Amino acid sequence: MAYPGYGGGFGNFSGQMPGMQMPGTGPNMFPGGYSGYPAYSDNYSSADDAMWNYFTAVAGQDGEVDAEELQKCLTQSGISGTYSPFSLETCRIMIAMLDRDYTGKMGFNEFKELWAALNAWKQNFMTIDQDRSGTVEHHELSQAIAIMGYRLSPQTLTAIVRRYSKNGRIFFDDYVACCVKLRALTDFFRRRDHLQQGCVNLIYDDFLQGTMVI
Repeated sequence: MAYPGYGGGFGNFSGQMPGMQMPGTGPNMFPGGYSGYPAYSDNYSSADDAMWNYFTAVAGQDGEVDAEELQKCLTQSGISGTYSPFSLETCRIMIAMLDRDYTGKMGFNEFKELWAALNAWKQNFMTIDQDRSGTVEHHELSQAIAIMGYRLSPQTLTAIVRRYSKNGRIFFDDYVACCVKLRALTDFFRRRDHLQQGCVNLIYDDFLQGTMVI
């Protein structure tokens, strides 16, 4: 089946974004529809990739960043533009979305993947934030979710708006947090839907993993 968020539009980050290549095909494709990047190495330089300076400025000797370092990295990069910097909690769930080895940290490959996703989400947000207020309303968030390929019930959309809105408005940081969780939970579900039927049986531990870790 075609999974929500894995079809067209911003759900699969298929557009050309700053710092990323157009997606290819083959075994190195990541969930979400775009390809991987060269592995982290000590001799990788800023001449090879513009994102390298942002990452190495805060990464530890292990070549990874934790949530606090990621927050600093993204703030210094200016990717949030005129919007408020990302909160520490949003940075935590960004790492959880791509933390496939459960280290609680993000390597350079994952950072590149996140950068592509953030650019796509930012472009989407700016499209619906037509008055440049830095926030969107609940019906605009519903529109953005639909653009990403998700088909959610009105009840689910209402619950999402209540979770991520402040006085009826959704700020960019909360919008990104919403996008991260939608993608991560969809990916979690998709990996367990072996028959691709949109239906899975979850044991209690699986349920906790999907809802608590992310």
